[in-house]
Amino acid sequence: MPEGDTIYRLARRMQSLVGTEVESSDFRVPRFATADLSGARVLSLVPRGKHMLTRFDHAGRAVTLHTHLEMDGEWSIVGHGKLLPRRMMGDARLVLATSGPTAIGLRLPVVELLPTEAEHTVVGHLGPDLLDDTRPALEVITEATANLEAQPDRPLVSALLDQRLVLGLGNVWVNELAFLRGHLPFTPVGRVEVEPLVRLAVRAMRFAVKPGGPGRVTTGNTRPGERYYVYGRTGEPCRRCGTKLQFSPEIPNEPGVRHTWWCPRCQT
Repeated sequence: MPEGDTIYRLARRMQSLVGTEVESSDFRVPRFATADLSGARVLSLVPRGKHMLTRFDHAGRAVTLHTHLEMDGEWSIVGHGKLLPRRMMGDARLVLATSGPTAIGLRLPVVELLPTEAEHTVVGHLGPDLLDDTRPALEVITEATANLEAQPDRPLVSALLDQRLVLGLGNVWVNELAFLRGHLPFTPVGRVEVEPLVRLAVRAMRFAVKPGGPGRVTTGNTRPGERYYVYGRTGEPCRRCGTKLQFSPEIPNEPGVRHTWWCPRCQT
C-alpha cells in the first residue's frame, strides 16, 4: 500500500492542476456516475496521510474530491486533451480533463465528492500527519506521542500502523523505524521510548519527500536492494551484525498484523 510519503510526492507532482479549469469530468463509479465538475477551478491538492483531498471552486461552491489509492490505485497525468492507451483506460475510475493537463485515476477504490466543509467526515478521525507542513514539527510529534502512549499494551508495529493514532506510516516505515530504534516489533508501546521514535519518523519521512532528494531510504545507500535494513529481507544477514533476519507473516483481515521483519540481536 502506498505510504504517506508516496501520497505527498504524488500531490506535489499533481500541482500542475492547480489553477486550471475542468473542461470535462468522467466519474466511472456508480455513486457519482452523473457528477459533473465542468467549469470547476482546481484550488489545491492536499495529502492527508494516505488520502488525497482535491479542492475545487465549483460555481461558487467549495467542493472536495476525496480519493484513496489503497493497495494499487494510481494517478496518471497526461497532456492537455490526451488519454492513456486504450488497454489502460479500462482501469480508469475518474478522468478530469482540464485547461491544463488531464488527470486519470486508475483502480481507485475510493472516489467521492463532498462539500469541502464536510472533509472531517472522511479524514477527521485520523491522527496527526507526520508530513503536515502547515503545523510545527514539534506540535505533530507531541500529539502523535500522546496518542501512542495512550495505548501502552498494544504491540508497537500495530500501534504505528493505526492511522487514527499517527498518520502516514506504512509497513516499510514501521519495520525500519523499529530496527533503527532497536525495538522488537511486537514490544508493547508502554515499554518503548515513544517520543524519540516519533521524532525520528518525522525527520526520516520529511527527508524522504525533499525535492531532488533520494526518496525513501533508511540505510543511506540508494543502490537497488540496499535501501532498507530489514524490510523485505527474509533470512538475509543483518546489515549491522550479520545475524539472520527473522520474519513473521501477516494475519489476513488483521490490519495491525502485517508482514514483519527484525534482527533478533539488534532489536531486543
